[in-house]
Amino acid sequence: MSRIYGDPIEVWTRDGEPARFVWRDRLYVVRRVLDHWVTSREWWRIAESDPGERRFWRVEASPGGDTGTYELRFDTASGGWLMLRAWD
Repeated sequence: MSRIYGDPIEVWTRDGEPARFVWRDRLYVVRRVLDHWVTSREWWRIAESDPGERRFWRVEASPGGDTGTYELRFDTASGGWLMLRAWD
């Protein structure tokens, strides 16, 4: 079962992919990227010439103990990262 969050997170990348992130004051190390996809933002709702993209990663990560599956999102327009979803 998964839970949806939408929490801002801090992410460190390596070769353009998430390598570590801090969520709820815990440091997670990405063990494996399971999936990656890119979507265009809703360009018709934004008055900018370049609305940017949203880049998603589904990763296996661990805060030191058990490994879990997490979905992270990077918004190129804002430069911000979110924890979107976590699986139990």
